[in-house]
Amino acid sequence: MIASTQAQALFPVPSQARLSVDAETTIPTRHGTFRFIVFRYGERSTKEHVALVAGSVQAEGALVRVHSECMTSEVFGSLKCDCAEQLDRALRTMGEGGHGVLLYLRQEGRGIGLANKIRAYALQAAGADTVDANRALDLPDDARRYDAAAAMLAHLGIQSVRLMTNNPAKVEGLRALGVDVRERIPHVVPSHPLSHAYLAAKRARMHHILPLERQTVRRS
Repeated sequence: MIASTQAQALFPVPSQARLSVDAETTIPTRHGTFRFIVFRYGERSTKEHVALVAGSVQAEGALVRVHSECMTSEVFGSLKCDCAEQLDRALRTMGEGGHGVLLYLRQEGRGIGLANKIRAYALQAAGADTVDANRALDLPDDARRYDAAAAMLAHLGIQSVRLMTNNPAKVEGLRALGVDVRERIPHVVPSHPLSHAYLAAKRARMHHILPLERQTVRRS
């Protein structure tokens, strides 16, 4: 059941869900000024996905980061993962380079939701790794979907991308939805000692392309 559920999440059948733009403006950030576009995917969906666009959109070979929400690290400074650093690195790269698109998808905890993520954290504190914790809760290893991301890219007029990711499954998932991923750009950031076990599990069990040893950073 887990395997089939995970496959449906990573490689969903393209749906006819409607994409709408709910709001748009520009915002100044410490990495530069970005267009900030709020999307809603699906008529009954309450989730608001975001595209942050630096400079003009490049139709071919656009630099793109598809990033899933991580409230624990990005808002509250959790040291269990490197999501906040990945988000910051992507925005900094795009701001300094003058172009790029970051899609911020509202699918907390690799798609299982905040409460389930915290339940999984409790199991990890007792010794389980991130994969076994999800399975103990009868949840897929990765429940994220990328159909909203594909629709957002199409809306922006992007025909091919250079994708900033360490996750081959994300590349495959987007390609299965018709996104032309021309290149995978490694997106390795310094880690914290408290996230090493989590990242080791992602490398060994989820096949993320990560180095065995990484420079460490102590987030204040």
